[in-house]
Amino acid sequence: MAQQVVSLSEVRRQRTVVPRPAPAASATDRDERVRTHPCYDREAHHYFARLHVAVAPACNIQCHYCNRKYDCANESRPGVVSRRQTPEDAVALVAAAARRMPALSVVGIAGPGDALCDHRRSFDTFRRIAQAFPDLTLCLSTNGLDLPDHVDSITALGIDHVTITINTVDPDIGAGIIAWVAHGRRRWTGRDAARILLDRQLDGLDRLAAAGVLVKVNSVLIPGLNDTHMAEVNRVVRAKGAVLHNIMPLISDPAHGTHFGLTGQRGPTATELAAVQQDLGIDAKLMRHCRQCRADAIGLLGQDQAVPEATPAADGPDDRSAEARAAYRAHVATERADRETARHTADAVIRRTLGDRPVRVAVCTKGGGRVNRHFGKAAEFHVYLADAGGLSFEGIRRADNYCRDRQGNDDRLAEIVAILAGVDAVLCERIGERPRRGLAAAGIEVWEDPDRRYLETAIGAHLAAQSTRHGQRTA
Repeated sequence: MAQQVVSLSEVRRQRTVVPRPAPAASATDRDERVRTHPCYDREAHHYFARLHVAVAPACNIQCHYCNRKYDCANESRPGVVSRRQTPEDAVALVAAAARRMPALSVVGIAGPGDALCDHRRSFDTFRRIAQAFPDLTLCLSTNGLDLPDHVDSITALGIDHVTITINTVDPDIGAGIIAWVAHGRRRWTGRDAARILLDRQLDGLDRLAAAGVLVKVNSVLIPGLNDTHMAEVNRVVRAKGAVLHNIMPLISDPAHGTHFGLTGQRGPTATELAAVQQDLGIDAKLMRHCRQCRADAIGLLGQDQAVPEATPAADGPDDRSAEARAAYRAHVATERADRETARHTADAVIRRTLGDRPVRVAVCTKGGGRVNRHFGKAAEFHVYLADAGGLSFEGIRRADNYCRDRQGNDDRLAEIVAILAGVDAVLCERIGERPRRGLAAAGIEVWEDPDRRYLETAIGAHLAAQSTRHGQRTA
């Protein structure tokens, strides 16, 4: 679809004067509004980058899985940052990142505390960024406790995407997940705390959905607490208007100092997480490509970049960087159209050549929807299922990469093999002979694709070749 070209000054004027979004967004409108958001749109995460500004240090609840850390450069998980920022720092950081990163499309506030607990700082930051960079999407994450009080401000500022963390819709379960909430000038604990939090979360979700804001719900999957409860959470939040549900695994390393980590509460295995997602079915509107980002993350999902140096000269709007982003988005639109054609062709090949047994493929990619990552450098695998219905995305499985300093490691390979349980083939740009033998010993085929084709095209071609070889052996 051709897009109307609007001058940067006109976009600034509209962003400042005209509140959005319009209520009751249609499915088509919703699709257009997420096309450049890497968290809300699975295809967008191959192409577009996000930036989290860490302007919200305080929080009004204490969850058993959370320990907000500052000056922390070595942990990749929610709630940790290298340093806190002021609204002025945030604008300078966005300007510096925008100059070097045409793929930047979203600026969000995801902590390290709660964006609405520090609502004055958060809204001041959004107001400044909206004025300076009107083509960037604004996004915030919240626990939802203060959400009902700020829906009008959210819509007036043009914050189009909001994520609410809702781990349960049962206060009895919630009492085992949170230590306390601070509300109404007092601290609440136990079931009372969980009930207050849940009521406020669902009220805020109702109000946002009625205002046309796109809401994603995050749920932390905690074995033994809420793992058998996710179907009910999904049913309730979707009925309330959430457009996407992200079920994330609990991170409970004792080194992080969280209550769950110190008391031995384990996180789910990749197989357990996949089973919960699978049980919810294809209508659950699940996000399957989450990386559980830091509160100061920058770059494509799974490919975080170093924080750029923000200088006074970089603090402000730059028409050239906006033009570079517009050119990049035009390029991506062409790529996505080409890839859609490749997807249809691959589905036809898969349906024609695949036998009764479905094939699960783990792809090594660093973006663009292409097979463009060497096995040894892959720290994550994009898992696809090929069956009689064609090709479908199942999720991301993360692991320590096999090669470091150009050296492989058998222990890391064993961990990768365990993470790839249930996978039939690994598809990568290149692979060394030693890991190839190790995967083969575990019953996992290796498919190399050095031409960096679209992953759908490559999967279809390798399945067709496999089918041909099988036919020749049978004959």
